[in-house]
Amino acid sequence: MAHQAQDIFFRSSAPVTIDEDKCIAEKGCTVCVEVCPMDLLAINPATQKAYMAFDECWYCMPCEKDCPTGAVKVEIPYLLR
Repeated sequence: MAHQAQDIFFRSSAPVTIDEDKCIAEKGCTVCVEVCPMDLLAINPATQKAYMAFDECWYCMPCEKDCPTGAVKVEIPYLLR
């Protein structure tokens, strides 16, 4: 099920969050979108920032590791650590 950017942003349990102040997608960066094997991340056309479009994260981490500005954070649930 697709979500609007604000739907997941306001959830406290969203596994992937994007710091919009650090996100440089408006400058053409799409690293997090490209490396996600589940295609969960997208660029919001209104804000030109990355967001989590689907809540199906596998916690594989390339989006967080490859983000050049550190804008992406993956919150791994306690039982999966």
